[in-house]
Amino acid sequence: MKNKVYGLILFNLLWLIISYLVNKPVLIDPVTTYINMIKIIPAMWIHLLASLQRILLGLFISSMIGVSIGIAMAYSQKLNDVLNPLVYFSYPIPKLALLPIVMLLSGIGESAKIIMIVLILVFQIIVSVRDAVYNIPKENYNIITSLGGKQYQQLKEITLPAILPELLTTLRIALGTAISVLFFTETYGTEKGMGYFIVDAWMRIDYKDMYAGIALLSILGFILFFLIDLADHLLCRWNKV
Repeated sequence: MKNKVYGLILFNLLWLIISYLVNKPVLIDPVTTYINMIKIIPAMWIHLLASLQRILLGLFISSMIGVSIGIAMAYSQKLNDVLNPLVYFSYPIPKLALLPIVMLLSGIGESAKIIMIVLILVFQIIVSVRDAVYNIPKENYNIITSLGGKQYQQLKEITLPAILPELLTTLRIALGTAISVLFFTETYGTEKGMGYFIVDAWMRIDYKDMYAGIALLSILGFILFFLIDLADHLLCRWNKV
């Protein structure tokens, strides 16, 4: 926690120094930004909630799909042989390049934004989960197998706890990319969301509101990142020894 506070202080200090060195209206200093952010939070609240809902829904759907497919591929060599080429071919494709296709198929509303988040996260989760299952030592299953444990019991008691650290690490890494893509997609076909708010302020040459929106979106990302860290600390204590 101390490192996070130190990083936050250092970031804002650098921002303050650069803003004074540049000394232009287009670069607002952090003190002015945070004061203005507090003033306009009531106006930004609806945009923040819209973005948060999209991010959480995208994370949930991605996790459900990615974990299911990843475990299935690890448990079934035949399924892995079928899906592995597809996953590895699809994984490197820049997902933003698919945005026009997604919008043509699903429209420019909520579905397109959530689908883009899922596309970014799901392949990372699939690969991470499958490899994490492969890395579980076979002897870990010996006790539960010798006691007559069924496959679903092995999944619940051994596999899921073992892959949880890798899954949380994958979500932590992918979260920043997901927020960036959400910002981009929220500039299309919506009037709610932090992406819309920031771009709208930029178009109105309201740099104070623009920086306030950027700061609030960054704070949202930091909070989500911190919550994943907290979940890792609480649920994976055995992995910290």
